Amino acid sequence: MERRRGEALETAILEAAWEELTERGYANLTVDSVAKRAGTSKPVLYRRWADKQKLVEAAVVRRNVIQQIPPADTGSLRGDLLATLTELGEKRGPFLAQLSLLLAGYFAEADSSYADLREQILAGRRSGRDEIMDRAIARGEIDPARLTPRIASLPFDLLRSEAMMTQRPVPPEVIEEIVDTIFLPLVRAR
Repeated sequence: MERRRGEALETAILEAAWEELTERGYANLTVDSVAKRAGTSKPVLYRRWADKQKLVEAAVVRRNVIQQIPPADTGSLRGDLLATLTELGEKRGPFLAQLSLLLAGYFAEADSSYADLREQILAGRRSGRDEIMDRAIARGEIDPARLTPRIASLPFDLLRSEAMMTQRPVPPEVIEEIVDTIFLPLVRAR
C-alpha cells in the first residue's frame, strides 16, 4: 500500500475522526481509535493536532466547510429565507441535533460553545446569513438600523432550536411562522 502524505493523509485522518465522532461521541473518541481507523499512527496525528480537542475541531470544521449550503437568491428577503431555512432544515436540522449530543463533552472540556465553533468554521468568511441580509438591505427590504447581530441570527437560531427540540426536519409551516410572524416584522423597512 502506498504511503499517504500531505492532503491525502490529512483528509483520511479527518474523515476517520468524523466517523469516530458520529459513531462514538466525543467522550468515547480517542486519538488511538482515529489513528487506527485512518490507518496511521498516533504520532502522525499529534504532529498535526496538539490534542483530541483540536483534532475534533478540525474534523467538525472540515465537515461543515465541505457540506456548506449556499444561501438562496430568490430576489426577496422572504423568499431567500424560506428557501435557505427549508434546505437547512431538511439537510442539516437532524444533524445539528445529533451533533449537539455528540459534542457535549467537547464543549464542557474545551470550555467552548457553538458560537466559538461557528467562528472557526467561518474562519473570517462571510456567512450565508450575512449575504441574505446584505442583499435585502440593498433592495430596501430591511432597515439596517433595526438589524442587530442577534436579530439577524434569529431565524437561523430558531430553526436550529426547533430541530434540536424535535429531532426531526423542520416542517414548512414552522419555517413560515419563523419568517413571517417573528423575523420580518422586526426588520422590515417602514
